[in-house]
Amino acid sequence: MNTLSITLPDTLHAFVQQQATRHGCGSGEYLCQLVTREQEREALRALLLDGAASSPAAPVDAAYFERLRAQVHRHTATGAQE
Repeated sequence: MNTLSITLPDTLHAFVQQQATRHGCGSGEYLCQLVTREQEREALRALLLDGAASSPAAPVDAAYFERLRAQVHRHTATGAQE
């Protein structure tokens, strides 16, 4: 694991300290959680944009779910025999 040192204005530093205390962690752990959430948000955004740019798929209707249930049933039955 690497170490990162940052300088914050007093007001921002106080805010980070308050939030860390509120969340029951240290300031470093709190900032790490923020960065992780941002990574997850960007990954989700990329997935949504990819989905929006993709071509239309078949509609998800009752027949779709019936086929899905049948597939799961076949898979479960096959796994039970092994």
